[in-house]
Amino acid sequence: MRVLLLSGAFSLAFTLFLTPLFIRLFKKFGWGQFIRDDGPKSHHAKRGTATMGGIIIILGVLISYFTAMLIEQRPFTPSPLLVLFMMVGLGLVGFLDDFLKTRNQRSLGLGGWSKVLGQVIVAGAFGILSLQFADRNGQTPASTSISFIRDLPLDFMKLGTTIGVAVFLLWICLIVASTSNGVNVADGLDGLATGASIFAIGSFVVIGFWQSNQSCFGGADAADQYKCYLGPDSFDLAIVAATIVGGLIGFLWWNTSPAKIFLGDTGSLALGGALAALAILSRTELLLVLIGGLFVMEAGSVIVQRIYFKITHGKRIFLMSPIHHHFELKGWAEVTVVVRFWIIGGLLVAAGVGSFYLEWLSR
Repeated sequence: MRVLLLSGAFSLAFTLFLTPLFIRLFKKFGWGQFIRDDGPKSHHAKRGTATMGGIIIILGVLISYFTAMLIEQRPFTPSPLLVLFMMVGLGLVGFLDDFLKTRNQRSLGLGGWSKVLGQVIVAGAFGILSLQFADRNGQTPASTSISFIRDLPLDFMKLGTTIGVAVFLLWICLIVASTSNGVNVADGLDGLATGASIFAIGSFVVIGFWQSNQSCFGGADAADQYKCYLGPDSFDLAIVAATIVGGLIGFLWWNTSPAKIFLGDTGSLALGGALAALAILSRTELLLVLIGGLFVMEAGSVIVQRIYFKITHGKRIFLMSPIHHHFELKGWAEVTVVVRFWIIGGLLVAAGVGSFYLEWLSR
């Protein structure tokens, strides 16, 4: 438990106290936010605000996690390292997108398909690595079965090794691309994606801790052995989730309205990737629909708007998508939209964690 608290505290301190230094550095580099002309007029004042804040979070998480683990002399395990791999990999994709935006001074960096290709490459590498590194109990970090709260009886390997692995990798790419793009779409108001990510990623501190206490390989009481969890490295996943949450809390101090710095695609893609990796490695993939429900709502509003626009030849359901801009244009203050969306996100996370616990109680 001490390593979890230590890692989270280090990460919080890093982002809370060092973000102002990075803001000055980023402004020297000319890494300022470009604002779309067709967006809400209130956003035009944000032009030039430092962006790529995801760099600060990623650095804080990496330094804090490894420092705490070394101080406590806790051995490194594959699962949390895979979460960090996903976070850094998608952070690099986002950084390239942000860098092109700031250099060219336009709202489009990487093309849509180029960004998806980057996500697929990182997710594919993650998927392959997640089937390696079996522990002494024969458990690999990821399972080839689709999972909800536990693995469901839907194992891709029943299709045969070659086809099964290929379909598994497609499944991983779908989860990663959907989650990272969902967080990316939500990152449109000061603090919105950061606060929502604290709730969503924070849920995996609880889930990882509980799975560790009820592990089939040493945690569960004999009376509860029939409902134990199979996944390896559960407590280590809780540690890395706590480290990310700590970094997000410190960063939110500077990212809340009026924001001094934005996550940028560097941060939003990295956080979405970490969230997806935590769900995959904790065997709670479909539960992500609830835990990341706010991001599902945000991305869904964009998809619905585009489909309706094409079907009706120019009509719109929302005044503007993603849906947070719809409420802005209806006259809600930005802070009001953010706080109410945080409430929605928090309630959905509570429903997800509650479902996770109720499943255990009802077995």
